[in-house]
Parts: sequence; C-alpha cells; structure tokens
Amino acid sequence: MIFSFDLLFEAILFGILLGCFYAAVSLGLSVAFGLLDVPYVAHPAVLILGSYGTFWLNDHLGIDPLLSGIMLMPVFYALGVMLYRFYHASFESRGGDASVNGLAFFFGLAFIIEVLLIIVFGVDQRSAHADYIGESLEIGEIRLPYRLLVAFGVALLLTYVLTLFFSKTFVGRAIKAVGQDEMALRLMGANPTQIKQMAFGIATAVNALAGAMLIIVSPVEPSMDRIYIGRTFCVVVLAGLGSMSGTLVAGLLLGIVESIVLTLFGASWAPAVAFGMLLILLGLRPQGLFGR
Repeated sequence: MIFSFDLLFEAILFGILLGCFYAAVSLGLSVAFGLLDVPYVAHPAVLILGSYGTFWLNDHLGIDPLLSGIMLMPVFYALGVMLYRFYHASFESRGGDASVNGLAFFFGLAFIIEVLLIIVFGVDQRSAHADYIGESLEIGEIRLPYRLLVAFGVALLLTYVLTLFFSKTFVGRAIKAVGQDEMALRLMGANPTQIKQMAFGIATAVNALAGAMLIIVSPVEPSMDRIYIGRTFCVVVLAGLGSMSGTLVAGLLLGIVESIVLTLFGASWAPAVAFGMLLILLGLRPQGLFGR
C-alpha cells in the first residue's frame, strides 16, 4: 500500500469529526455508568429510540432533526426518571447483587426496545431529512460532511454545558458526590435517591439529542444498538468513569484511531479498534485517561 501524508491528514481530520460524534453518543452513559454506577447497557437501545423519535417528528411533522432531538429531551428525562425509580425499587433498595440483577434488567429492556421498534417501524433503515444532510463543506480538495460538522458542534456544546453543570451547580456537585459517599451527601441535607433519579433522567435526556445526532450522521435500524454498545463503553472507560471532558478526549482518540485504521487497513478492521484500545488501556491504566 502506498503511504500518503495527504491521506493520513484527511483520515485524522475525519477522525476528529467522528470522534466528537462518539463523544456525543457516550455522554449519557458517562453520567449513568460513570457517576451513578448503574449498569446501563440499554443506553445504545435508548439512543436508537431517540433516533426513531427524531425520524417520526421529521417525517410526519417536518421538524428539523436537531430541533426534534431538543423537543424529545423532556420526554426522555421523564422516561429516565421512571426507569431509575423501577431499578431502585427492584434492585438497589434491596441491596445484594443489585448490579448483576440490574444488568439483566437493562439487557431485557434493550431487547424490548429493539422488538418494539421492529414492530412499529419494521426492519428497514430510516433516515432524516434536512438541508445540511448530504451536503459537504469543500476546503480545497477536502470535503467535510455537514452532518459530521453538526455532530462536532453539538458534542462540544453538550460537553461544555454538562461540565459547567457538574462543577458549578449544587445538584451537579451532588451528582458527582453521590457515587463517592452517599452518607456524606445525606449529612449535607441531600437525598441520594432523588439525586440519582435526577441524574439518570439527565443521562436519558442527553440520549434524545444524541439519537438525533445519530440519525443525522447515518440511517438507523432497530438492531444498530449492538454496534454502539462497544464503542460507547469504550469511550466511557477510556475517559475515566464520570469525566465529561475526558469523554470528549476519549471519543476523539477513538475516532482518530478508527479512521486511520479504516483508511489504511479497510473497514473490516474498524469494529475491532474500540475493543483493542479498551483491552490495552485496562492493562496499562485501569482508572482511565482522566480517572483518579
């Protein structure tokens, strides 16, 4: 194979855009799994649910996909609150193997969501329509898809907003604290269960906008959650559990490496990149890049 620095530069540039997209779809999992220690393996399925909600609003009402994702956020927040209430009442409040039983619960939830999407929408791929989908920004001989530029901007904005929220507000600091020391949080006058409930609602609401990003970037189908379960967990673990800025950096790292591998070795190797990076990091730095 002939090595080209121009080809490598394009791969890195595309990887940066792709990496920001990976960060955007992983932020909700970073909150639920990284901060709350909830085994939220249904995260990619809820992400796909957000994509189909965006598709329905776009297809039936003609609403822009970005606006659709924002409109769905309150609905997904309520969904997240209800999910956590059930999880807490059924598993956490009883102690014991809450994580193991919760893992089975969320796997079952992911399967139910996939089956319901197939029943309602079928197995065909669905896509959204907007002026910026399918168009590209041309810089010399380089073409940057607007759909990835949109995901890039949303990922940066989401990361900035969540970082400010968790560092500057009482609720945000309480969410970071609840995963470290619930007893100390009680002494500060906060209810850990209510804090976790709010945090899980936020994690699920972020998924609504991330799902809109997903259908902007590419068509979706009900079983696509299986593709993203490895990538999202890889980004969260690479970042260090619960780090918002780390999630962005880890997403960029995964996107760049995957893009380079895709360019140099072909598409068949790209799916193995996330798991390979995850295994290497767990061996060298188990706490993640930004973990303590």
